[in-house]
Amino acid sequence: MSAARDVAYAVIRAVGEDDAYANLLLPRELERARLSTADAALATELTYGTLRRVGTYDAIIEMAASRPVSGIDAPVLDALRLGTHQLLATRVPAHAAVHETVDLVGRVAGRRATGFANAVLRRVSERDEEEWLTRIEDAARSDDERLAVRFAHPVWIIRAFRRALSVEGRGDELLDLLAADNAAPTVTLTALPGVGSIPEDAERTPFSPIGFRLAGGDPDRIVRGSGGAVRVQDEGSQLAALALSRAVPIRAGERWLDLCAAPGGKTAVLAAEGATGGAIVEANEVSPARARLVRQSVAAVPLDVPVSEEDGRTRAGRGVYDRILVDAPCTGLGALRRRPEARWRKAPADVPELTQLQTELLIAAVDALAPGGVVAYVTCSPHLAETAGVVAEVERRFGDALTQLDARKVLRQVAGGDIDLAEPSDGSGRAQLWPHRHGTDAMSIWLLRKN
Repeated sequence: MSAARDVAYAVIRAVGEDDAYANLLLPRELERARLSTADAALATELTYGTLRRVGTYDAIIEMAASRPVSGIDAPVLDALRLGTHQLLATRVPAHAAVHETVDLVGRVAGRRATGFANAVLRRVSERDEEEWLTRIEDAARSDDERLAVRFAHPVWIIRAFRRALSVEGRGDELLDLLAADNAAPTVTLTALPGVGSIPEDAERTPFSPIGFRLAGGDPDRIVRGSGGAVRVQDEGSQLAALALSRAVPIRAGERWLDLCAAPGGKTAVLAAEGATGGAIVEANEVSPARARLVRQSVAAVPLDVPVSEEDGRTRAGRGVYDRILVDAPCTGLGALRRRPEARWRKAPADVPELTQLQTELLIAAVDALAPGGVVAYVTCSPHLAETAGVVAEVERRFGDALTQLDARKVLRQVAGGDIDLAEPSDGSGRAQLWPHRHGTDAMSIWLLRKN
């Protein structure tokens, strides 16, 4: 138990102190610690469970400590969050959770902090999770604040989700969406078309023709054994890449560009599709470290994919392209299942800066399109400002020079069957995926053709 807890705490501290990504750091920490399978599973649950419910646990800790969490030293607060999770959401005996957490506080913050930690955790242990939730909900000032406590989502995200669902006429799905965000996602893999193969005993994904899930066993073993031809990838990401590669038939000699390519999963799918159809594929990523991830991702594809390291707004203008993927930096609100800490990392004030960047990237991409060329604008966020707002601004700029394609029709063709894609009330052609409806990240997919 203590080894699993120590790994979880190390990741939680890195997320809070260094803005690390838990989904990237945790596998490295697990490998370094050489935990048993059972302890690795426990460390994973402790890490993601704690990060997912930080806001709720902070409210509980404030009540138990009779002081704002802003007045608690960060190393101690992270330990209290971890201890609270153990007390309220796991089967760890209360005495063990309190003892081990107090011991942890003593090691990271000194003995003077242990008395405080012990007192707080013992007060937390006096009630179960439902009792604490009821107390906090009773103190809430609005229905949205009560939902924020119950489902561990900031109020502004709840409101953004409600608006996005309401545009589809599906506002009644909000609670299902919030619950889905708090469920651990099933590991989904992709076999790069023409490069990898889907195991005969695998479960095919319902929508992506290149995706699958394993009934059991270690996915890392299959990934490592494939030499990069098979990799872990959310089904929504697979569909976003395939929407561009299969929007219209491929003509040999086409030039494609993935403008914001890291970490490279979609790039690899595009490269595999392009290699099959005779296209030339290029990629760009502004961060050198993340550009290396892109190069690693496409290494298994029998196609030379040059990866530049420039600001996408400048890089797009260095060529003329038939297809461009703009998988723009965004709030990440659509991937809260896989990156639970993202819900506490962003704020409404971040949205205007992101939408400006998204708009500039999309304008640069459209400028770089050849006549008849197609750009896929993709965000891992359903936030209307990052999706409909950005596209509307770009359409105002280009006017009749730009036409929306029906992304929902394209995805239905890709899926080869029925996929529930609501038609938004704004009449746009976008396809919006949802965790609760499709089991994917909440990817927003737009296809725009240059006339």
